[in-house]
Amino acid sequence: MAPDFHRIRRLPPYVFEGVNRVKAAARNQGDDIIDLGMGNPDLPAPLHVVEKLKETIGRPHTDRYSSSKGIPGLRKAQAAYYGRRFGVKLDPETQICVTLGSKEGFANMAQAITAPGDLVLVPNPSYPIHAFGFLMAGGVIRSVPSEPGPDFFYSLERAVIHSIPRPIALIVCYPSNPTACVADLDFYRDVVTFAKKHELLVLSDLAYAEVYFDNDPPPSILQVPGAMDVAVEFTSMSKTFSMPGWRVGFAVGNERLISALTRVKSYLDYGAFTPVQVAATAALNGPEDCIVEMRATYKRRRDALVDSFSRAGWPIPAPKASMFAWAPMPQRFQSLGSLEFSKLLVENAGIAVSPGVGFGEHGEGFVRIALVENEQRIRQAARNLRRFLDSADKLLHNVVPLQARR
Repeated sequence: MAPDFHRIRRLPPYVFEGVNRVKAAARNQGDDIIDLGMGNPDLPAPLHVVEKLKETIGRPHTDRYSSSKGIPGLRKAQAAYYGRRFGVKLDPETQICVTLGSKEGFANMAQAITAPGDLVLVPNPSYPIHAFGFLMAGGVIRSVPSEPGPDFFYSLERAVIHSIPRPIALIVCYPSNPTACVADLDFYRDVVTFAKKHELLVLSDLAYAEVYFDNDPPPSILQVPGAMDVAVEFTSMSKTFSMPGWRVGFAVGNERLISALTRVKSYLDYGAFTPVQVAATAALNGPEDCIVEMRATYKRRRDALVDSFSRAGWPIPAPKASMFAWAPMPQRFQSLGSLEFSKLLVENAGIAVSPGVGFGEHGEGFVRIALVENEQRIRQAARNLRRFLDSADKLLHNVVPLQARR
């Protein structure tokens, strides 16, 4: 059999596939699996947005190729959103590019700015595209902590001093996927200062800007004076408006970086379907009741998860933001590793979660739980969990610990 292609060899095995196989097998046997794995919003897109899509489909010229950088009205709507939400002024022509979701934006930005062997600083654990977008582009990654604190900047200093070649870029993601940790504006000020001192670019993932629970809206790095000199930020319609399948996101910020991304995209795509972009414009320009309702729904689910899982015997730290809980594995399962533990949950509790190791080696010992089922289903998962934990000692005799498999 021929060896894998060069870029494929640079990608590790897809960790989540192991859980997906177990989940599919269980469902094929008729089991009811409560799927809290993938961060795939189950809420419907706002009705006025869907109606705008229906109204636009079939109009003259809407079936033709669109624009790879996004239609002007959508870029203007994103600029208006940044002005309202963050007090940040953006030029729709030079500082905004519409992407096919923020994931595609990250991957193509990596293609645009990375030369073979370029080093990029990436949080660990982190959303996979943050690292693998650069690996596929021929870059090299060095891990820094996900938590925004003193250890983060200590790691940055060491990376700059000891890395050859010197890093070209830094990834930040707050509210974090997967850890749900948040950052404040002081942190971003320090990031911008560090980036300017060491000639780093900063790519900020703000996909969960509107999913927060403590009346403390997450800031944008672009609120920092001078951030526009070094930073680009990626946002998405997927979580804010429950439009994941619509594939609409944005890159905004530094003109040189936006120009580079736009040029790469011009060779690869003609943008999203025009009616989808028109509907996305209606979402950004329309009423925000749907955002408030979305936030309240996820908060109720978060509270149900934290309460019911704790009662079942698995305390879950309450996330301040995002649609995820980052949960330390129960102590007696730590030796199994997060992948085997996640498989056990599917097979014996009918609960699917994402193993923490899938987000980087420093995610080992945790699982990510997505708030993508209603409160009734979450409480049912807790009842299943209690039965599983009550019988766990017997089950553990039949599972090989992670250390032994190494």
